[in-house]
Amino acid sequence: MEKISKFIAHAKEEIHKVIFPTKVQIRQAFISVILVVTVISIFLALIDWLMSSIVSSVI
Repeated sequence: MEKISKFIAHAKEEIHKVIFPTKVQIRQAFISVILVVTVISIFLALIDWLMSSIVSSVI
């Protein structure tokens, strides 16, 4: 029983050390991820279109 109470006490101590992000930080991270994914997707689409055009012209 003592081990369980020690574990709970240590868990509470660790939880108090955690720094949770604010709503603004979450929103900024979300926008950054969406922006990066969009840019990479457009880049890969352009590369795909370019390679497809090259292969079609060769064949």
